[in-house]
Amino acid sequence: MKIAIAGDHGGFLLKNELIKHLQELKIPYIDCGTDSQESCDYPDYAEKACKLVLSGKVTYAVLICGTGIGMSITANKINGIRAALCSDEFSAHFTRAHNDANVLALGARVIGPGLAVSILDAFINSKFEGGRHERRLEKIRQIERSHNHV
Repeated sequence: MKIAIAGDHGGFLLKNELIKHLQELKIPYIDCGTDSQESCDYPDYAEKACKLVLSGKVTYAVLICGTGIGMSITANKINGIRAALCSDEFSAHFTRAHNDANVLALGARVIGPGLAVSILDAFINSKFEGGRHERRLEKIRQIERSHNHV
């Protein structure tokens, strides 16, 4: 497992906390920025991390902005990305188990570092269940393909 992690200025401090946690777990990661709390545009960082997921260079991406909403909206514009904005461990577990999410979005101004670590752990330690959920993912892929020309 390897993780891409990215945050805008609002997510910078939480991104660094999560990087420390990944280092403690000895999980390799790619830091996609930003490198400061100076104002920047979250779509740039979301796209950079999501491209790494699609290329197969990483297993998952973690995207952090103030609310997590901007990052999740941006990520979900990219075909093949299934980003979930999570504020609790239950949702993080089930977005992997049922939706096979490959991107976790977090809101740094919504949750604290301790909860963010727990959410990240729930996300990366959960496995896709397949079965009836695979049929639903295929429907999502069909929707992506049908709207690709728009």
